[in-house]
Amino acid sequence: MAGLTIPLVEAAHRVYLCAFIPAWGQATRTIFAEGALLQGFPDNGITRDERGRSVWVDDEFALSSMYADVDRAVALQTYALLRPQASGVYEGDYPLSERPDGRSTYIVGTEDRAVSPDWGRRFAPERLGVEAIEVVSSHSPMLSRPSDLANLLDELAG
Repeated sequence: MAGLTIPLVEAAHRVYLCAFIPAWGQATRTIFAEGALLQGFPDNGITRDERGRSVWVDDEFALSSMYADVDRAVALQTYALLRPQASGVYEGDYPLSERPDGRSTYIVGTEDRAVSPDWGRRFAPERLGVEAIEVVSSHSPMLSRPSDLANLLDELAG
């Protein structure tokens, strides 16, 4: 959900990595109707706890959707760190009516099994005014291709 938080933080350059892009000033849930999540995600392997938060209950589904190309030991360690996720962010309209000033970059994981790569390619130009940069990766290139991602971020910063 970092893509929904990034615009709220003061920054000269915001990098959206396999992330949602807000529908400025519209209902936050709009992104789901547009197809931001791939079919079957998150209905499989996730449930709601007594506080209405999303909770992963199927480690194999999490590994295949979030960490498909990550070393299994690293993916399992990362999965163990996941915590319940509040759903309140999806209620109501997104708090910003337009994209904040500053530079934006959108990086799409071509093999992402959570956030739709096609959705990212479509909405990066429309909402951020940029073409998506593609990396061959699942949803977590920071774990599967850390050096490649670091090099790309270094290039973007230069």
